[in-house]
Amino acid sequence: MPIRNRFAEMLPEIAAWRQDFHAHPELHFECHRTAHIVADKLRAFGCDEVVEGIAVTGLVGLIHGRKCSSRRVVGLRADMDALPIFEATGKPYASIHHGKMHACGHDGHTAMLLGAAKYLCETRNFDGTVAVIFQPAEEGGAGAKVMCDAGLMERFGIQEVYGMHNRPGHPLGEFNIRSGAFYAACDEFRITVEGRGGHAAKPHVTVDPTLAASHLILALQSIASRNADPTHNIVVSVTGVRSDTQAHNVIAQRVELRGTIRTHDAALRKLAETRLHAIVEASVAAFGARAEVEFMQGYPVMVNHDAETEIARKVALDVSSQCLDAGFNMGGEDFAYMLEERPGAYIVLGAGDGPGLHHPEYDFNDEIIPYGCSWYVGIAETRLPL
Repeated sequence: MPIRNRFAEMLPEIAAWRQDFHAHPELHFECHRTAHIVADKLRAFGCDEVVEGIAVTGLVGLIHGRKCSSRRVVGLRADMDALPIFEATGKPYASIHHGKMHACGHDGHTAMLLGAAKYLCETRNFDGTVAVIFQPAEEGGAGAKVMCDAGLMERFGIQEVYGMHNRPGHPLGEFNIRSGAFYAACDEFRITVEGRGGHAAKPHVTVDPTLAASHLILALQSIASRNADPTHNIVVSVTGVRSDTQAHNVIAQRVELRGTIRTHDAALRKLAETRLHAIVEASVAAFGARAEVEFMQGYPVMVNHDAETEIARKVALDVSSQCLDAGFNMGGEDFAYMLEERPGAYIVLGAGDGPGLHHPEYDFNDEIIPYGCSWYVGIAETRLPL
């Protein structure tokens, strides 16, 4: 089953959908326009049922096969939301909403799943039901969790679930996947260091929180270098520093640090949180300062199920003959919540050369649309054979 000729024929149509989504990006759960268009198209394709308003703007389309004797339901998921980034692509279809853009390719994911849905409605060459899932708020809103908490899997009887993401910088049409832990747990922290501010000419009468925070930035790296098993994956990054003054001659009263911790192991995730608190307390105390720590647990580790990973790999090899073993990915992905609810797998699809994800010059490569559509359809027909 190579790329299906039907998707080569449909490419201009699907690319036009994608570029329209790109020009009208929507953030988090506010995917109203996108969801409305998706729902209208699913109904026009002949979807047997379209249910809107799940997790505010999430929706599900149900497509029954030529036969439904198996009573099995397979879920295929795409994310719809954009990012708060100022676009710099210069494309004719660039974002019309200043400060918002599709910098991660969710416009392409949505369009590919729509293309697959149209094909499945036309052919219905399967026994059972395909649930096409269009999810808002992947970028930080945990939309997958909100949909699951709303009863997504139980309401539609979904027994397996599969997802996909594009990957610029990898050869066009090359799939990558791994079984087990794949994408990282992504936690965030905010540390407020408080001292005693004053005149920069008299540091001896102050307790300088900037100095304490500077040492703390370095000390936090010992979590990875001295507390974690070096054979395990962990990233500790302080990503921002802010004080309560901008004057050159004032020693601040407070300094705030923010950052993220990424892990692939539950025990290491807990250890990192414990060590963060201990290091902060001890480090700032050495300078006579004090600190408050806010630790925010984010998406869990995304774990691909073994059997379903091999199914996803086989379908990918049928589509492109290129499906390599993926390394660990330190990025986060809220599809993890769906894989905690049901067995399934998540795969990445090479998009060729170009700016990376979350870059203001990134644009989804429409040339991969036939690969992605063919993979979605291949999963449906493989898991629901006539």
